[in-house]
Amino acid sequence: MTTLTSQERLRYDRQMIIPGIGEAGQKKLKQAKVFIAGLGGLGSVSGYYMAAAGVGHLRIADGDCVEFANLNRQILHHTPDIGIPKTESALKKLRALNPFCVITALHETIRIDNVIGLVGDSDIILDGTDNIATRKVLNSASVSLDIPFIYGGVNGFNGTVSTFIPGKTPCFECLFHQQSDKTQSPGVIGPLPAMVAAIQSLEAIKIILEMDGLLTNRLLLIRGVDMVIKKIDVPKNPECPICGPDMEKRQNG
Repeated sequence: MTTLTSQERLRYDRQMIIPGIGEAGQKKLKQAKVFIAGLGGLGSVSGYYMAAAGVGHLRIADGDCVEFANLNRQILHHTPDIGIPKTESALKKLRALNPFCVITALHETIRIDNVIGLVGDSDIILDGTDNIATRKVLNSASVSLDIPFIYGGVNGFNGTVSTFIPGKTPCFECLFHQQSDKTQSPGVIGPLPAMVAAIQSLEAIKIILEMDGLLTNRLLLIRGVDMVIKKIDVPKNPECPICGPDMEKRQNG
């Protein structure tokens, strides 16, 4: 049975007093397992907030090493970390932030042939990647494992967020079926991935606490230049190759 230590009660006091969380909600957070895919601008912030909130188990995966060009937005990594794996840098910071959080660091590039093993027995997939191809791999794992996938994307001053729940909502493929990656990486202003990842983190916490009001069936669009934020409806694609009827037939044998 999950219990909270006296130190944990002090650490999480300001969120445990929120109606709807309390001790029972904090125990749910402690029991939860979240997979964070990528430790860049998005994953830095979502990893920090997941650990700070008291999510008990984190699996963090990234195959890259820290570079100077990362430091304008990837807040888990500092100048002395240049050249070391992002997983190593992130693990050190997150353990220092919250020693009660069990963290498994996986220095691997996420691919279709290893994604299921990387995700393991996680309850949620949090997208911290920077390309559509890897997000489609994560989406396939989400559908196969029947766990939520929280997408976040950034480009310049713009950001997007949505939550996909297998069997209940469209999936990432429904929304981005026709899109592929451009050859050049987009520019990113540092606060935008922080905004997007903070929203992703809030979505993850709400899922763990079994709260309503998720960004399901909707895509949140953030335009940072003039602070216009809007939501658009996202329909399910009845012919989706990932979550459509063909996939359901294959799963049912």
